[in-house]
Amino acid sequence: MRVLFIGGTGIISSACSELALERGIELYLLCRGKSPRPIPQGARVLNGDIRDPKSALAALGKLEFDAVADFISFVPEHIRVARELFAGRTRQFLFISSASAYKKPVDNWPLTESTPLHNPHWQYSRNKIACEELLTQAYRDSGFPATIVRPSHTYDKTLLPLDPYQCGYTVLQRMKQGKPVVLHGDGTSLWVLTHHRDFAKGFVGLLGNPKAVGEAFHITSDEVLSWNEIIQLLARAAGVEARIVHVPSAVIAKEHPDWGAGLLGDKAHSVIFDNTKIKRFVPGFTCTIPFSQGAREIVDFYEQNPTFEAINQTVDQLMDRLVDRFAV
Repeated sequence: MRVLFIGGTGIISSACSELALERGIELYLLCRGKSPRPIPQGARVLNGDIRDPKSALAALGKLEFDAVADFISFVPEHIRVARELFAGRTRQFLFISSASAYKKPVDNWPLTESTPLHNPHWQYSRNKIACEELLTQAYRDSGFPATIVRPSHTYDKTLLPLDPYQCGYTVLQRMKQGKPVVLHGDGTSLWVLTHHRDFAKGFVGLLGNPKAVGEAFHITSDEVLSWNEIIQLLARAAGVEARIVHVPSAVIAKEHPDWGAGLLGDKAHSVIFDNTKIKRFVPGFTCTIPFSQGAREIVDFYEQNPTFEAINQTVDQLMDRLVDRFAV
């Protein structure tokens, strides 16, 4: 198979790139070469900017693909450009959406691919829903070969899943210093974390699969943890004791709207996913990396890469203020 990844070096796509190459896929990456992650050995780089259609066309030349995966479209205009670029150039176009698009608050568990898409709290999710709608309409109207993939909270060794608004090392540093960390709600809501190497198993299995065209899938782990358990596992991996201060999500949202949008629109709600569909289309798919192992990878990464240990002072100071108000 000849496959193009738009991106290919991000948290999710880096593992997909590595696995695709391991499985003998002829992999091309359309990217600007500005990611801190290295280009995987064996991938063929097309230097172009998908946000500049002329640049992308020049990079693509006359190449055609069995599958194109778009990891970096976030608003409808991105999809309109991609649809124009790849109509007639690929047999399958996979769009990375988001499981945060599912209706919030959640009415029924487990979540399936037929759960309604509706998120009044988070613009990011509403944009992803709008992108999906464009692709679904294009498939119905002209047969554009869209496949929609909805990751949930997917992480790698560089991403602390507890960190508000992806602030890097801040939460881990607080725990190591013996300082309390803020956790939304009472910490008992249920959540699903998926290691990027596990996600890749399901995703790469969809590449070039004609039966997946016109379909939507979420790909997540089956491990369900409370947020209290998640932070305790991370603290245990770091060899420290977690000191948790619970703060209502609405208070966090008022103090830090960006952090709050991700809570009210996603992480503050219990989620459990039914992965029957992806397992049916990709026989043998299973997630094998529990967060206890993932947490150890995260801690090891930061200990071995001190240059990544950046502290977000705004979030650090906000946590101090919230701790003062809500610590029992």
